[in-house]
This record gives sequence, structure tokens and C-alpha cells, in this order.
Amino acid sequence: MNANFSLLPNQASLVLQANSQRILALSFPHLPTDRIARRRWGLSWRSRGRPEEPPIVCSGKLNNAMRLTALDEFAERLGLRKEQGVAEARAMYPTLEVAEEDPAADRRLLEAIADWCDRYTPLVAFDGKDGLFLDITGCAHLFGGEKALLKDVLSRLFHMGFDARGAISSSPGLSWAMSRFGQGGVIEDEETDTVLAPLPVAALRLEGQTVDALKKLGLKYVGDVIHAPRAPLTRRFGPELLLRLDQALGREEEPVSPRRPVASLSAESRLIEPIGTEEQILAVTRQVAVSLQPSLEARRAGGRVFELVLFRVDGRVFRISVGASQPLREPKFIAGLFSERLQAVYDDIDAGYGFEILRLNVLRHDPFNEAQGDFEGDRQGEISLSAFVDRVSARLGVDCLQSFQLRESHVPERAVITVPVMDNLSRRRKVEQDSPLPFREERPLRLFATPELVETVLAEVPDGPPQVFRWRRMQHQVAKSEGPERIAMEWWIDGSDAEARDYFRVEDEAGHRFWIYRRGFYGQEFDPRWFMHGVFA
Repeated sequence: MNANFSLLPNQASLVLQANSQRILALSFPHLPTDRIARRRWGLSWRSRGRPEEPPIVCSGKLNNAMRLTALDEFAERLGLRKEQGVAEARAMYPTLEVAEEDPAADRRLLEAIADWCDRYTPLVAFDGKDGLFLDITGCAHLFGGEKALLKDVLSRLFHMGFDARGAISSSPGLSWAMSRFGQGGVIEDEETDTVLAPLPVAALRLEGQTVDALKKLGLKYVGDVIHAPRAPLTRRFGPELLLRLDQALGREEEPVSPRRPVASLSAESRLIEPIGTEEQILAVTRQVAVSLQPSLEARRAGGRVFELVLFRVDGRVFRISVGASQPLREPKFIAGLFSERLQAVYDDIDAGYGFEILRLNVLRHDPFNEAQGDFEGDRQGEISLSAFVDRVSARLGVDCLQSFQLRESHVPERAVITVPVMDNLSRRRKVEQDSPLPFREERPLRLFATPELVETVLAEVPDGPPQVFRWRRMQHQVAKSEGPERIAMEWWIDGSDAEARDYFRVEDEAGHRFWIYRRGFYGQEFDPRWFMHGVFA
């Protein structure tokens, strides 16, 4: 098994300015019909040529009428157009095949393409319903330059059955315009005005009403807007027109927000021969973790959350995440977590013809404790507990083990919350014997998450403890009682009219002890009600 290893640049540390960033814009003008064609004729239907089939169009309800919402290239060559009535289109071409639009399926397909684009850069953003932005700043040299990268992207998408168009420039606006209205390609900074001027004004990403108004004034091309006085344009059309123009020219910054959090550290292996078995995946994972270890040591950090990204040959991407209760940097420990996780999820992963790229991301890291343990092994129990929690959480999920965490609230059911043990264990500290954790002996060992209504209660009026009560179809005669302990509710949560609670610790004649409270007071318009909140034994 041969592999090439490479460390990916830390994109989060780059200072992305308008004159230094390089943005690749991809547009998919026939995404809905490509989805249908791929399902019917296979992923490589464009490479084989389109079968002798009727044109494919999608329809949807628009302005209370069924109209065309998407067309393939064949339908466009026949003269059909978007927003044309379905009845009119069928009258023109009776053999026309009309499919109902499915925006959710189109979105899932675009998300899958965005996952596939992660092989080029982790900074991938959505651009509407049919486009993507890729920030390739500092990444192009890994693929032989920008022209080679663009050619590789478009060629692979073509063989995957997509009609894709792309352009690379220093601004998202210019890349967007060239990929949708121009010839695409790589645009250098000195070519910006030349390539942008002949494009229609719609290339500035303006509203349809603004585009129509500009055309009525004779401003049909971007060059007309560039040479027009700016003050009158601002007074008539507002600041948006010139903002879009300056963004396309690279004079104004325009951030690209990635769809996924950017990993602080990444390392990947591009495999010469695809792999597919669980043993092969774990072996390459450990090798990639070895190449990642020096970077963690340089930061004096260890990973807390790791993500394994598997790029399948046909373009599908699988993501597997694991967490650690303590910072890790040892490759064998990292691979061990993924070994546990793969045993749980490998049956759900379809390797197909194999995976060609394997990437290991560090999504979260914390300072690594490099202090040497003592010879008595006092920390051995803590290390064993952490290893157990990590293995079980990797196998069954982070939420399978829960622990309690104190909160600043005097309302009993809000004073403690459950959190994953992995998160709570990372904050665990050795407690000195002279400063134990706060514990109130008057609180029950078992506290109900939701207090249960007590059916009937006989109690002293107005503030006395219960003498006899019926709960869960059993009647209890109270032998001893302590209280009341009055707890007011939190007005900022429950409202200013929330009734206070009077808690009592009671013991029945059989020796069972309960924590019961009265909500409200006798003598009011409505009689108070009693609730059981916990048991002591």
C-alpha cells in the first residue's frame, strides 16, 4: 500500500484580504436535471454521451400556475425557457418529460458536492441554490497551480455527471460573474477591469428590478456602470449597486463563510491504490497521526476532538468523529479511538471501489500536560478512567455516559444538570480533603427530574407538615417530619407570580423517608397542591 502524506496549511491563520485571497466560484446551471440524469443513466452519463431520450425539465408552482423551474441543455436548445408554463411547453413538444421539482434533494446534492470539494480546501461556502465558493488561498501549489487546479475540478465534475463552470480571481464577486456570465478561467488582478466591463449588469448580483431599471437607462453592461458618475447612481439606486461593483472590482472586502468549522490542524494521505477494509483504514490513520504529532508537539497541545474524512473514488465523502477526555497526541491512542468507532459504524460505510484520500483533522485541541507522573502511580486510576470513558464513548457515542454538574440555581431540579462524562472529566480536578465538594445532607439521594403530584394529603393548616398522604396508590402515615424549608422560584424564569414551595422531610411508620413540598398556601382562592420530589432511601 503506497501513500503520499502531506500537512495541509492552517487556513484559519491566513489573513484574507481583498488583494491577497484567491476565490474559486463554481456554478451548476443544470443541477436539478443533472440529478435526475445521474439517477437514470449513471454517474458517468456525460462521458458516454446523452442517450436518445426526450429533454428533461422540472416544474413547480409559481404565481398559482405550474411553470418550468429547471431545464437541461437539450431543452434549452429547443427554445424552452424558465418560468414558461408547463401546458405551453407540452403543446410545443408533446414528448417533453416533466419531473416535479425537489429543492430538498437538490440541496442534499449540493452539500455532497461541497463535501467532495473539501479535497481542495477546507474553506467551502454555499452560493445560493446552485453554486459554491472555494477559498483556495495558499492551496493551489499543492495541485500544480491555479490553472491545473481548475482543470482538475471541472474535469472530475464532468466525469461525475455535472455541468460545472468555474472561475478563479481575487474577489468572490468577480469569480461569480465570470463563472456565470463569462468564459471562466483564471483572472489575474490586472485583468479585472478588462474582463468585467463586457459582462451584462446582471453579473453584479443585483435584484431583477435594479437590472431592469439600469437597462432602461441604457446601462446594459458593467463597463457602462464603471464609467458612469457614482453620485447619481447612488441617489437613484441606493448604495447596493456601487457596493456590488466595488466587490467585483476587488475594492471592497467580501468574506466567505465556510460551511464547516475549519480544523486547527490537518494531515492527509493521498493513496496511489484505493483502500477499503477496516484494517487498511486504521493502518493509514495511524500513519497520518504520526505525521500530525510534531505539529501538536510544537503547539504544546493535544487533540480533544478528531475527525477522520474518507474520500471515496466516486466522490462520496464519509466523516467519522471521536473525542477524548484528555488531550492526546500519541498516534496509537488516536488510532485506538478510531478503531473503537469503526467497529460501531463500519457496516454503515459503503467502501465501494475504495477510498483514495484519507484526512485526519484536529477540530479541537487543549494544552498538553507534559509533567511526569510520580513513581507511586497516583494518576493511574485517573488515566484508566479516561481511557475507559474514551473507548466506550467512541464505541457507543458521546452521550452514552452521563455525569452530574452543579449549576448556580437554588431550585432543586435546576441545581444539577447531566453532561457527557467526557466533557465533565476534562474539568475534573483532584479535591483536597480539607475542601470537599459542597453537599447538603438534607437533600434526598434520589431526586425526581419532574416532581410527581401527590393524590391526597391531610396536613395541619396553615403551614403544618403532612400527617397522611396517598402517593402512587399507597397511603402513608407520617411518623416524623422536619420543615418547612421555603424555596422561592426564580422570577426571571418562572415569572413574578410563581408560587413558593414549602419542603418537608417526612418519615412514615414503615421507615421510608420522602422529600415532599406544598406549592401555594391555604386560605387562598385555590387550595395548594402537594408534590413528591425525591426519596432518601
